[in-house]
Amino acid sequence: MKKFLSLIAVATLLMSCGSSDKRGQLVGAPGKKWYPEKPYGMTIVPGGSFIMGKADEDIAGLQNAPTKTVTVNSFYMDETEITNSEYRQFVNWVRDSTIRLRLAIMADDQGATPGDGGIGEYAFQDQEDDENITPYEQYMLDNYSGMGDDPYASRKINKERDLIWETSEYPDEFYTEVMDSMYLSVEESYNGQRTWDVDKFKFQYTWMDIGKAAKNKGAKRSDYIVREEVKVYPDTTVWIRDFNYSYNEPMHNDYFWHAAYDDYPVVGVTWKQARAFCEWRTLNHNTYRKEKGKHNVNKYRLPTEAEWEYAARGGLEAATFPWGGPYTKDDRGCFRANFKPLRGDYAADESLYTVEAKSYEPNDYDLYNMSGNVAEWVHSSYDPASYEYSSSINPNVTDDTNMKKVVRGGSWKDIAYFLQVSTRDYEYADSARSYIGFRTVQDYLGRQGDLSATPN
Repeated sequence: MKKFLSLIAVATLLMSCGSSDKRGQLVGAPGKKWYPEKPYGMTIVPGGSFIMGKADEDIAGLQNAPTKTVTVNSFYMDETEITNSEYRQFVNWVRDSTIRLRLAIMADDQGATPGDGGIGEYAFQDQEDDENITPYEQYMLDNYSGMGDDPYASRKINKERDLIWETSEYPDEFYTEVMDSMYLSVEESYNGQRTWDVDKFKFQYTWMDIGKAAKNKGAKRSDYIVREEVKVYPDTTVWIRDFNYSYNEPMHNDYFWHAAYDDYPVVGVTWKQARAFCEWRTLNHNTYRKEKGKHNVNKYRLPTEAEWEYAARGGLEAATFPWGGPYTKDDRGCFRANFKPLRGDYAADESLYTVEAKSYEPNDYDLYNMSGNVAEWVHSSYDPASYEYSSSINPNVTDDTNMKKVVRGGSWKDIAYFLQVSTRDYEYADSARSYIGFRTVQDYLGRQGDLSATPN
């Protein structure tokens, strides 16, 4: 018995000596080392307090922005509005993913596999005879395939095989059938050109309504999981519909897709599409980081109304515009933003419509066009009385039943009043305009006083 006890004591001693828990002390669970990373194209906005609302006369008499001292956390913000080129990356990703899924389904229906060539080269990668399938992927395939509304939700599409765009190089009739289904019919084409059926470019994502879940403690988590499906292609007809009896066909035809407008802000995007873009950007970034074995980054999102105004002020207290104010011209007599000056002389600021996203001088947070160019969607719902009851720390009023969403900053077609950093405006969440775009933000993770961003 003594020998047995001695063996236990020795084993215990060896375990404690070789253990990484510092001899039983509380040292915390191990985790990956974290360094804050400044996202590409973003700038840091250091958190703090400011006086939100109309610091000068409310010329319009709306009384919807009374002054109020609020505090916001630090966050990253896009230096510019999201451009056509950046949004096209999203659209192309959705298009290509849709095509790959359809090709995989067609291969599945035909019983084709990569070894068969043709459509088989685009088959799902989680086939039972796939030598590279991981145990996790096999488990998900065996246990979850075919469940829920989407029978292909747990299947892995093939992203390694390049898509073929030239019709003369299509590998077989099944590939041809899938590609043909992505275009408008011949009857809807003209001048011998067939175009994409953009109604098929849909992005699906899910999110949890944490606000509702917090108010209904004890309810099932699944009751607050929301599934969204959004058509992602911008509405280019806004250039026609927004302006009656006006010749804007060139903007309708060329603005979104032509390389000449790559660096111009995207327009014709609804609030819902802007949110979908944020979800995709998060997914796209974290997919890359997962492959590299790195931490997930915090999600990209639309700024709250308070964050937007705080960033637009650029650290200036009681300023009328991002550059201070109250004038819209600099000391050389040049306009500081792209808007509708001089009672309708659109060209007086050297532009008739929008300008490149990096035009004019940035504010003190290195943010361009926080006033003018295009107005910007923010996350908050519009309520003229919201300043009266919202919190003074990170205020944000959201209401899913309120389709009015706040837009800020004014645009190329607005007078100077709407360029003021405190002016509030709104549009309906499912509406698209030729003068409304957006930019995104990301929460800064870390100590408020340490804003050094080490590349990771």
